Amino acid sequence: MDGRELATQITYLAASVLFILGLRSLTRPDRARRGMLQAALGMVLAIIGTLIQQEIIEYQWIIGGLIVGSLLGYPLGMWVPMTAMPQRIAFSHMFGALAATLVGVAEFTTALRDGEIIAVSHMTALGIEVLFGALTVTGSFIAFGKLAEILPGRPITYKGQNYVNLVLFVVTLGFLIYVIVEPEAQWAFFTLVGLSAAIGLFIVLPIGGADMPVVISLLNSYAGLAAAATGFAIGNTVLIIAGALDGASGFLLSIIMSRAMNRSFGNILFGAFGSKVTAGAKTASGMTVQEVSIPDAALRLAYARKVVVVPGYGMAVAQAQHQVKEVAELVERNGGEVRYAVHPVAGRMPGHMNVLLAEANIPYDNLVEMGDINPQFPDTDVALIVGANDVVNPAAINDPSSPIYGMPIIDAYKAHSVIVMKRSMNPGFAGIENELFYMPNTTMLFGDAKASLTRLAAEMKTL
Repeated sequence: MDGRELATQITYLAASVLFILGLRSLTRPDRARRGMLQAALGMVLAIIGTLIQQEIIEYQWIIGGLIVGSLLGYPLGMWVPMTAMPQRIAFSHMFGALAATLVGVAEFTTALRDGEIIAVSHMTALGIEVLFGALTVTGSFIAFGKLAEILPGRPITYKGQNYVNLVLFVVTLGFLIYVIVEPEAQWAFFTLVGLSAAIGLFIVLPIGGADMPVVISLLNSYAGLAAAATGFAIGNTVLIIAGALDGASGFLLSIIMSRAMNRSFGNILFGAFGSKVTAGAKTASGMTVQEVSIPDAALRLAYARKVVVVPGYGMAVAQAQHQVKEVAELVERNGGEVRYAVHPVAGRMPGHMNVLLAEANIPYDNLVEMGDINPQFPDTDVALIVGANDVVNPAAINDPSSPIYGMPIIDAYKAHSVIVMKRSMNPGFAGIENELFYMPNTTMLFGDAKASLTRLAAEMKTL
């Protein structure tokens, strides 16, 4: 082993350790920023270790790629608002998977051009690489389109779609086996790529907006598997390690989120959740909501002993996390206690609400997990719901016909008083009415969350 190869292996080892430390730090919001820096440093070391390899003959295309990637990456990281972060992540998955797919195609075509005999192990890695890579490219593109509202957010379904998907998957698996056995069959290899891309389209199109957080996590897992397979195909250890970490963590996160929604992977991938918008029984029977004025809401919050804030995607849209903190500080100034209840699938991606609250420097200790906060609601004076919808819907508990029945929710309806901040009565991702909005202890404060909270804070300061 010469000096350059030794230096590469050392940097790869350091990068792998930093990836693991970064992933561990990301499990807690108060350490997440440090985790991102650790992971970023690990990626820098991985790039350096790759660039000093003796196999590289010319650097002009590599340098050009680094420049273009940096120019594209900086605005994506700095200028994209948090409300658009889910679709940006889906977009990033698409490019990462596209890179893995292109590497697999290049490795395969180069070996054929040079007349090399592709070993079974090598061909297996290439086949898995392009399979997961291609389906992640198209799946991420559809997820991006749904989240960005370029495509309809509702599930796009047709009769017999599950049978079509099953047949497509079996045929694709057959082509994977075929190219492993017959690695010189170029037509079969590119058919495998095309079929894999079709799988990505067909499995994400029928999935509704309510399941997008799980879909993004699952696509992240697929992208990691494609990267790990790329590492095996080109003999790159850091890609194997990073891809395995990404694949395993994404898969585990998908399982955790599925449990939080009381739904199985099969139900998510084939259930077409959110496909039908239905009116709740209470709305149909003519029940109406109660509105609350800013002065009345401010009075209720100012003298509350215990307040629980339930943030949702509406808070993210309004960028109202700083105003939430201001109102909370005014409650605490008057001797009240404020806690934050964040549902595991609130928002449009895992940890969406946690990041927003951390951005406003809200203490991590004030965030309480769903299982711990729910028993406290009977003793809560005011539950302030800022843009949350399905995750506080009692239909998940008492309506077996509801599509969200069985999903664990935040029991905000048990509080003495509930103030719901929404722009309108439009349903959430699941497309169903929220029974909480019609309960006698619930009042609605309509309008932009940021503006309403600003007015609330101003009113509370006068009390």
